[in-house]
Amino acid sequence: MRKIHHVCIQTNNYKASLDFYTHILGFKVIQETKDFHNRAYNTWIEQDGFMIELQTGKKEDLLIDINSKSKGLVHMCFLVEDVQQEVKRILDLGYKHFKLKNNNEIYEVEGSALSKVIAPEGTIIELRDIAEL
Repeated sequence: MRKIHHVCIQTNNYKASLDFYTHILGFKVIQETKDFHNRAYNTWIEQDGFMIELQTGKKEDLLIDINSKSKGLVHMCFLVEDVQQEVKRILDLGYKHFKLKNNNEIYEVEGSALSKVIAPEGTIIELRDIAEL
């Protein structure tokens, strides 16, 4: 393998998820396709070479919620220069859906500050200070 190409995220609320990834996290829309293989939308978004394929479920399906007992991808993590600054920026944009720990948006794990923001479709996005892992 050379590098990760993309992850695919499905959503029941396409507009809210697209707004989150583009306006809150800064992804750019590369291609948006309506009525793609029995889906309302299939959209490619990108940031710094990392892509997300954002799609709605098939028209006859209602997607079920992610839960902490699911197998597979639990969260994805983006390294940021300063978690405190990034969380403040997100809160200033009016987005307030965080996974809290001890009632805090930001906490420390193994000497690194981190925060977990919850996307509209339920994907947990971890933000972590750039640190040697």
